[in-house]
Amino acid sequence: MSKEVNTTMNSYKKAIYSGTFDPITNGHLDIIKRAANIFDEVIIAVAKSELKKPMFSHEQRVQFVKAATENIQGVSVLGFDTLLVDLAIDLKVNTIIRGLRAVSDFEFELQMGYANSSINKKIETLYLMPTLENAFVSSTIVREIIRFNGKFEHLVPPRVVECMSL
Repeated sequence: MSKEVNTTMNSYKKAIYSGTFDPITNGHLDIIKRAANIFDEVIIAVAKSELKKPMFSHEQRVQFVKAATENIQGVSVLGFDTLLVDLAIDLKVNTIIRGLRAVSDFEFELQMGYANSSINKKIETLYLMPTLENAFVSSTIVREIIRFNGKFEHLVPPRVVECMSL
């Protein structure tokens, strides 16, 4: 007995991947591409995060993310300065994507996932890991290399390097 697949079922799924992206790295881009393969729409939400005292302005970071993702189908970019859960409600999204590079990320990300769920029970957090080659890449490392005029171009998307040199 064969089972028929219901091809008329239309299940449109979207997710939010948020962060400071100061700057966006190849690790972030890796997670974005993975999420774009899972979801119909991935909204990259660039947090203002003034308390973190970012190296790049909010406008620059949004521009960098837009440039880095311009050729990835189903990805959009916006800036925000609210609770992520509130943004998710406004955008009618119930899935948040988070990246995990190492065990050290897990505890913080798990706490954030639980906190978001405590505010809105409909929120699900999906944790994705970058490829091994990008597992060590973080915005913090990139910023430190930039501060000391080191070679960082291999750690960020080429379009971001172009934007930085404008």
